Amino acid sequence: MGTWPSESHYDPDLLREGDSRNVVDKYRYWSMEAIVADLDTHRHSFHVAIENWQHDLNIGSIVRTANAFLANTVHIVGRRRWNRRGAMVTDRYQHVLHHPTIEDLLAYAREHQLTIVAVDNVETSQPIESTPLPDNCIILFGQEGPGLSPEAIAAADQVIEITQFGSTRSLNASAAAAIVMHAWIREHADLAR
Repeated sequence: MGTWPSESHYDPDLLREGDSRNVVDKYRYWSMEAIVADLDTHRHSFHVAIENWQHDLNIGSIVRTANAFLANTVHIVGRRRWNRRGAMVTDRYQHVLHHPTIEDLLAYAREHQLTIVAVDNVETSQPIESTPLPDNCIILFGQEGPGLSPEAIAAADQVIEITQFGSTRSLNASAAAAIVMHAWIREHADLAR
């Protein structure tokens, strides 16, 4: 029987009791705080924002995807409470901020020099397939069904859409979020690390 690792990033309770968390092998038995600190050293420069006016069940799934693609921060705009079930506990490793209004999100974006990229299939949208995404940005998603509010569209520096070919008017919000985040990764991420 070997000895347990003694480095400070390991959690003694997890070493003793086992680690059943859904984390990559690198972080097995690490404390939550140590994982967040390590993630913070190489987060990407894109942020994700979600309007939360109707307590959309997709928000948790979008947070989980933001964690998978190592978004800098997730911003919840509107209602503070959101359904965390779809996040599968990844919100513990992801910075999540609340903004009561779109105006508050816009002020944050200006303060941090972030371009707001709204994602919705409205008349002014540009196709994501041929539109470059900014490096430092907030990718803003709306509610399942109604999409983004008129205030959100007006606040955006850029409005993009995912080209569709079938009969449905829109994609599921969490599926759309995954597509757009992955498009940002393909364009800007260092895949060699």
